Amino acid sequence: MKSVVGVVVSNKMQKSVVVAVDRLFHNKLYNRYVKRTSKFMAHDEKDQCNIGDRVKLDPSRPLSKRKHWVVAEILKKARIYVPPSVDTAANASTKNETPFK
Repeated sequence: MKSVVGVVVSNKMQKSVVVAVDRLFHNKLYNRYVKRTSKFMAHDEKDQCNIGDRVKLDPSRPLSKRKHWVVAEILKKARIYVPPSVDTAANASTKNETPFK
């Protein structure tokens, strides 16, 4: 097997991630390219991956029933949305209010 590149779709397990890998193949009957997605479980030793990260997977010996891949490297970190805190939202709303006369 060779290395594959995919996007992390779940990291709710300890030292494990689920990675979605897309591939294109040519359908000869319809003369179109078709996209298929495979989901692989991979071992993340340092637990560094987050949802949305683009990672490279290397094959390994079977680590568990469904885990046969290891995260080789994180190619691109995902930008994580941080919601505004409650204090700043409350201050912004009081500044915008105008007193009624």
